[in-house]
Amino acid sequence: ETEPLTSKKDVSDCNEGEDCKENGLLVRNPKSALRLVEDGNKVHPSQGDKGEAAQISNGYSGVQSSVPCNGMGELMELEDRETWSKKIDFLLSVIGYAVDLGNVWRFPYICYQNGGGAFLIPYTIMAIFGGIPLFYMELALGQYHRNGCISIWRKICPIFKGIGFAICVIDLYVASYYNTIMAWAFYYLVSSFTTQLPWTSCTNAWNTGNCTDYFSKDNVSWSLHSISPAEEFYTRQVLQVHRSNGLDDLGGISWQLTLCLLLIFTIVYFSIWKGVKTSGKVVWVTATFPYIILFILLVRGATLPGAWRGVLYYLKPDWQKLLATEVWVDAAAQIFFSLGPGFGVLLAYASYNKFHNNCYQDALVTSTVNCVTSFVSGFVIFTVLGYMAEMRNEEVSEVAKDTGPSLLFITYAEAIANMPASTFFAIIFFLMLLTLGLDSTFAGLEGVITGVLDEFPHIWSKRRELFVLGLTIICFLGSLATLTFGGAYVVKLFEEYATGPAVLTVVFLEAVAVAWFYGVTQFSNDVKEMLGFTPGWYWRVCWVAISPIFLLFVTCSFLSNPPELRLFDYNYPYWTTVVGYCIGTSSIICIPIYMVYRLIITPGTLKERILKSITPETATEIPFGDIRMNAV
Repeated sequence: ETEPLTSKKDVSDCNEGEDCKENGLLVRNPKSALRLVEDGNKVHPSQGDKGEAAQISNGYSGVQSSVPCNGMGELMELEDRETWSKKIDFLLSVIGYAVDLGNVWRFPYICYQNGGGAFLIPYTIMAIFGGIPLFYMELALGQYHRNGCISIWRKICPIFKGIGFAICVIDLYVASYYNTIMAWAFYYLVSSFTTQLPWTSCTNAWNTGNCTDYFSKDNVSWSLHSISPAEEFYTRQVLQVHRSNGLDDLGGISWQLTLCLLLIFTIVYFSIWKGVKTSGKVVWVTATFPYIILFILLVRGATLPGAWRGVLYYLKPDWQKLLATEVWVDAAAQIFFSLGPGFGVLLAYASYNKFHNNCYQDALVTSTVNCVTSFVSGFVIFTVLGYMAEMRNEEVSEVAKDTGPSLLFITYAEAIANMPASTFFAIIFFLMLLTLGLDSTFAGLEGVITGVLDEFPHIWSKRRELFVLGLTIICFLGSLATLTFGGAYVVKLFEEYATGPAVLTVVFLEAVAVAWFYGVTQFSNDVKEMLGFTPGWYWRVCWVAISPIFLLFVTCSFLSNPPELRLFDYNYPYWTTVVGYCIGTSSIICIPIYMVYRLIITPGTLKERILKSITPETATEIPFGDIRMNAV
């Protein structure tokens, strides 16, 4: 009979003729975990059928471990994986990753551009059938297999391992421009520590004759050539784009922004260098602080004159917009990029969870918090835009024509500058932007770090601090092009082409690999082993069909109608579109290259190579009390 795994009997008590010595060995781990190891490629024979593996009490088969052993058949020690100190650390980290700068500026702009309140209908539908199922899928994959974005594919479908390398490249691209936006915010933060904010007047060295300070003077008319002090501060002092002629002449590097970015990367390094134990504590500040500030700004904005005009413009439904395809494309893209599957972050963060953590509940809570934050951010932004329209005697649509970061650094900054206690509100606002960006940067780099450390543990597992240092230096050097006088043009190009279509393609292939190759039934069984219940038909249908179609729909829409880029007065030439697609393709190309490489190195006929390449290589260890078994 097979010895029960929960038995307290010590291994050394086994006699030479017993099954535990003859066919298998239970080895006690120094950390009190037991691991089942097979000797001689055998399994325990059951009493009924000596040719079949004995079934362990919980229904798993005792199978040969994939753990490397030495020539004597002894087990090489495996260290337990690091886990979050507390469940709340994980939740705050995921929320901090999902809630970023895009929630503050992108959602409000997309919402009013696509029908106001009517936009909430396609947004909600796309969240239910596309965004949340993919979010849940990645959390479950990471938690079950406990691996980063590269090595996890050995346990799912090895031929798709190139997806992991593509994710790492995309994350590096994001780190090279996303942190530059935070450097702009840091510049504003430092500039805010004055009694009079520098973007409130037209008497500074960087101002031009078109500067119109309509807040401090009476009877000042706003003309087509008028430029606000806030816009000139942003374009001529912070970015200094007037010293660049475009992407073909970026100009020199701004030493002020370089220092700001260096300080940001220093903060990032010391927040993540030790792993989730340290970053899990930092997010207590970076993930919660923005909500305090959003609430303060919401209350302040609601008390401003003309605030109701902005809210009305934000939510007034235009039902005709629902008939336009681009509205549904924008809704799908917004929910996808807001929740953020496909960057390897959810896989990495979930891999540090305890095995039986309720990731289903986590997915619902964090995705709901993210969507509600986006919606509330719209009120924070549009109450101020209504106030701006009231002051300028213009329509809200004219005031709200700024998009992207300009909405924060020009329009909102100008409104804050003309409020009572403007210095205080400026400081907390730009501090909020910094904290929103920091935990997203923590997450993006952790996706790369976990992926590489899990793939090459023999090289980097004991040198995490050194690897993180090298990674931050590479990201900093990669950001130098965005720190030039024309760096804002580079940021816009990377934002539109380097990440968008590439991430959509990655997640589409990921969904196909999991649902069709690994099998939705097997994946559902994995979830049942963790949570104790099988995902319902709704989740299965979404994973198999609806979510992949959702991703394919958005990707094809983007590729068929590439955005025409324009920033300030600069129209991007055609060759920049080609460069943008080349940058995006440089990450995707990892997937077919690895597929070809995999088929070449696998022995056998073409059919045998394909079958081996789509069959999981290694088993996943399943904790069972003090036992760690291998699930087939």
